[in-house]
Amino acid sequence: MLYGIAAATVALFLAAVLAALLRAPVLRLGLTDRRQRQRRVPLSGGAAVVLATCAVAVAGDRTGVAPLGDGIEVLLAAGGAVAALGLVADVCRLKTRFLAVGTAVAAAFVVPYGEMYGGAGTVAGVLSAAVGVGWITVVALAFRALDHADGVAGTVGVLTAFGVAACVAVEVMDGLVVLLSVLAAALTGFLMHNWPPARVALGACGSLFAGFLLASAAVFARAGHDPLVGTGVLFALTAVGGADVLLVAVSRRLAGRPLLRGAPDHLAHRLRRLGLTAQGAAVLLGLAAFGAVLTGVLVHADVVGARAVWWVAGGALVVVLGLLRVPVYGPPRARGRRLGGARRSRRAQETRVSREARRAPVYAPRRQSEGRAHHPEPGERRAGRAVSAQVNGSLRVRNG
Repeated sequence: MLYGIAAATVALFLAAVLAALLRAPVLRLGLTDRRQRQRRVPLSGGAAVVLATCAVAVAGDRTGVAPLGDGIEVLLAAGGAVAALGLVADVCRLKTRFLAVGTAVAAAFVVPYGEMYGGAGTVAGVLSAAVGVGWITVVALAFRALDHADGVAGTVGVLTAFGVAACVAVEVMDGLVVLLSVLAAALTGFLMHNWPPARVALGACGSLFAGFLLASAAVFARAGHDPLVGTGVLFALTAVGGADVLLVAVSRRLAGRPLLRGAPDHLAHRLRRLGLTAQGAAVLLGLAAFGAVLTGVLVHADVVGARAVWWVAGGALVVVLGLLRVPVYGPPRARGRRLGGARRSRRAQETRVSREARRAPVYAPRRQSEGRAHHPEPGERRAGRAVSAQVNGSLRVRNG
C-alpha cells in the first residue's frame, strides 16, 4: 500500500517534469499538433507518460518491492512497442492502417488465451481471443482520437485507469493494480500541462500506450467470465471513446467523406460549437466518463445487475444522435469569408474601371455649322486650349 502511494507520487512528478523539459526540444524538432485557431502544441506529453510509467513500474519490479509478474511484464513490453510505433507515427505521419496492424499484433501477444471464456483450443476460446484482440486495437485507436482537444484524453484516461484498476483489484491482481495506479498518476502529471489551454499533447505515442494498457488490463479482468456481461462491462469502461468513434464514423459516412481523413467533427469539437468553452467540454466529457466507468465497475463487482449497462449504451446513443445535428463540415464563417472576398473583388473591379474612365482624355472636334457659330462646352474648350498650346509650343521650338 505504501509503495503504491509512493510509486504514484513519483510517477506524477516525473511525468510533469519530463513533459516540461521535453517541450522545447520537441518544438525545435517540429513534432507538434495543430489545434483550434492554428495553435501548435508540442507532442512531448506522450513520451513523458511512457517514460514515467515504465521507469517506476520496472524499478518496483527489479527491486522486488512490487513484482509485476510474467504476464504483466509482457504487457508492459508490448505497450512499449506500441508506444514506439506511435512515436514513429508522430515523426513520420504513418497512416492509421499501419497503426491498427501494429497494435493488433502487439495485442495478440498479451491476450490470456488460457484464461479466456471456453479455454484455449476451443471454438469459444478462439472467438473470445479474437474479440479481445480487436477490442484492444479499437480502444487504443479510440484513445488516440480523444487527443484531438485540450484536456480530454488526460481526463478520460485518468478516470478509466482508476476504474479498470478497481476491476482488477476485485480479481486480486496486485501487479496490474500497481501498474494502472502508476499510469493514472503519470496521466495526472501530464494533465497538469494539458489542461486548456494545453502546452503539451499526448500524440500517438502516449495515447496508443495508454489505450493499449487500459484495454488489455480490462481484458485480463474479464477473462473467464460471462462473455455477454463482459462485453457490456468493457463497453462501459470506455464508453466515451466508443461514442466518439461511432459519432465520427457515422458523421463522415453521411457526409460522404473518407473515414480516415481528419476533421473537426469529434465530441469536443461539436460541444465547442454548441457554445461550451474548452474547459467546459473537458469537464463534461470527464463527468460522462466517470458515470460510465462507475457503472462498469459496479457491474463487474456484481453490485448492480448487467442491465445497468443498457443505460450507458442508451445515453451514448442519444448523445451521438443529438450531436450529429451539429454542423461541422461547412462552417458559416467560411461561407461568409468566401462571400466577403467575392464582394471585395467585385468592388475593386468597379473602382478600377471608374479610375480608367476618369483618366481617359476627352477630345471634342470643333465644328462650324452654316449660319451660326459652335460654342464648345467647358471640357471641349479646355481640350482645345491644351492642343493649341502643344502646337504653338512645338512651332516656337522649330522657329527658334
